[in-house]
Amino acid sequence: MGMWDSQVLKAMVLNGLGFIERRLYLFPDFFDDIAVERLLGEGITRDHLNDDVLGRTLDAIAAYGPTELFNEIVATCLLPTDFGSHCIHIDTTNFSVTGAYEPDLDVGEIEITYGHPKDGRWDLKRFVLGMASNQYGVPLFLQTFSGNESDKETILTIIQHLNENLHSDEKVYHVADSAFYTAKNLKTLGQHTFWISRAPVTIKEVQDLVRTEDPLLPCTDDRYSYQEHCSEYAGIRQKWVLYRSVPMYEREEKTFEKNLVKNLDRARTSLRKLCSREFACEPDARMAAEIWLNKHPRYQFHNLDIATITRKQEKKRGRPKNGEPVQVSYKITAEIEHNPAVLAEEQRILGRFVLATNDPELSADELLANYKGQGAVERGFRFLKDKSFRVAEVFLKKTSRIQALAMVMVLCLFIYALTEFRVRRELERTGETVTSQTKKQTQRPTLKWVFFRFRRVREFVVVEEGRRVKRVTNLNEELQKILRLLGKEYEKYYS
Repeated sequence: MGMWDSQVLKAMVLNGLGFIERRLYLFPDFFDDIAVERLLGEGITRDHLNDDVLGRTLDAIAAYGPTELFNEIVATCLLPTDFGSHCIHIDTTNFSVTGAYEPDLDVGEIEITYGHPKDGRWDLKRFVLGMASNQYGVPLFLQTFSGNESDKETILTIIQHLNENLHSDEKVYHVADSAFYTAKNLKTLGQHTFWISRAPVTIKEVQDLVRTEDPLLPCTDDRYSYQEHCSEYAGIRQKWVLYRSVPMYEREEKTFEKNLVKNLDRARTSLRKLCSREFACEPDARMAAEIWLNKHPRYQFHNLDIATITRKQEKKRGRPKNGEPVQVSYKITAEIEHNPAVLAEEQRILGRFVLATNDPELSADELLANYKGQGAVERGFRFLKDKSFRVAEVFLKKTSRIQALAMVMVLCLFIYALTEFRVRRELERTGETVTSQTKKQTQRPTLKWVFFRFRRVREFVVVEEGRRVKRVTNLNEELQKILRLLGKEYEKYYS
């Protein structure tokens, strides 16, 4: 990528972080009232930032390699700092797209295709975005995948690429949700790439552990209790820790009670279908009833009976006469009600989950704290899909440009999260505060609020002794404080 491509990329990031109702493909309009020369370089005007320039820059990013370019930016920005990556949180999401796309055979291609939608739009094609963030929510790695890729494969691919590209002197844990936890993935990574994952409840050993009646010990955080176990699942030595979360229990209890009536209605609909069937003999009918009950253990039969249906073999009017051959079948008649013992057991295990790791040295408290940071990458995805960000709806001509735009999206998140972290860290280090949305003093402002505070800062031109001089207005004392804390690289744009 050339110098001009870098300036256009910078302009795209400024547009992406503008938090206005405009998509990136309309981004020249964003710079109508922006100090373009001050931000991008002398002689650059908004007319230079047109759709053709944007397209060429996206093509340049695609040709260079979106993942490779992002890795270099991350390394340059983070290596000179004390910014750690003790835990790397990995997750995937997908973005719906519309229109047809021209493949670029000479560029590493993904396929824009139908897959499992996380936005409910089964009618739209999509692509998958995989992202890894550190414990502060700053993305460290991104990769795009075809729209029908499985989370099981994509998360493993990301971890393998992370091991190749990110190097750390400290022990690093790769944290992922239960989609990662498969026998194949665990065997592939082995014993020396450390990971933390939620163990899926589809595994029988996990189900048995969740249902244990043995007492749990209190965590340091008194909202949680735990029980430690050893496991050799998939031939990998692991520590499994069963947790009970009070906040999770309270949330799940509300949902549990709310769904009781809804699920009972569904069960009754299923039972009516069973009761409409006819069986050749009474034992077959009773067996079908037992099979239904085994599939619906939350319920028990009330007034179960087997009715006999008699029909003449020949279609004639009237009742069958004595000795006339008849056809006999059997139908189930039944009503259901909740099984109180089963409901009590289901309620008892609400709020329980199992975390697994292949590092036996992690304590239950450390394991829980490290996993809870998984919300960092999920918050990043919410940022990318925020309606004020407006890049979730992608209208581009080439698949390669979508991959490049995905990199720009994550780069916006990288700059946002890293800057927010630095503002908060410097406020805490110096003991200073800024005014929050609620007019209170805080050391943890959101960067979106900081952007909002800077919205009135403008460049204007005055004539002094016959010369046109550019000035900055509305830069009050608190905004100057924020710039001072961030450093000279930030101050230079306002001086």
